[in-house]
Order: sequence, then structure tokens, then C-alpha cells
Amino acid sequence: MTMLSHRFARALAKGRVTPEAPPSRASLLATLLRKRATAHNVGAEELEALLRDQIRWALPIERADSAE
Repeated sequence: MTMLSHRFARALAKGRVTPEAPPSRASLLATLLRKRATAHNVGAEELEALLRDQIRWALPIERADSAE
């Protein structure tokens, strides 16, 4: 999928009903992982890279307690 087709798909999606927010972070991650797998299977490298960035952003961050 080229960047132009991705932009076109996003423009079409903006004209649709706004989807509800995912019920949990886990369901959001599951959706993103399924979309990334599909992009990989069809050879959409740019879309797959975009989804990988979104997956990294959505992952929970645990910080180690500072040693005091």
C-alpha cells in the first residue's frame, strides 16, 4: 500500500461514523497486531511500519523504581 493510497483510505474513513474507543488497551493492541499481520501478508511495507510505530506507542510502559 503506497502512502497515497493510505491517505486516500484515511480521507474516506473521516467521512464515516466515528468508531467507538476500544474498551481496553489490550483490545487496542490486539486490533493493531491483527492489522499489522494483514499488512505484512499483503506486502504493504509502509503500512506495516506505520502500524509498528502505533503498536510501540500503545504498549504499556513500566518504569523500575529508583534505588533510594
